[in-house]
Amino acid sequence: MPISALLARIRRLVPANDTPHYDEIVRNFGTGALRPPPTPMSDGELARAIAEFLKSSPSPEAVATLGRRLDPTSPL
Repeated sequence: MPISALLARIRRLVPANDTPHYDEIVRNFGTGALRPPPTPMSDGELARAIAEFLKSSPSPEAVATLGRRLDPTSPL
């Protein structure tokens, strides 16, 4: 799945008033800290991963958790 398609799915699920979280996701895809999942996630799986990420301000630990959800083989 292209990153642009994944980001479009994420944008639909991230509340509009929580833009810093979305920006953090985009930034980490740009730096390579996050990669698209090797197999497509269902919208439910993606929504749960995003909900967990949104529980607190983006931190290295939160980004790592989201990274593991998106790609279980990630070293993050």
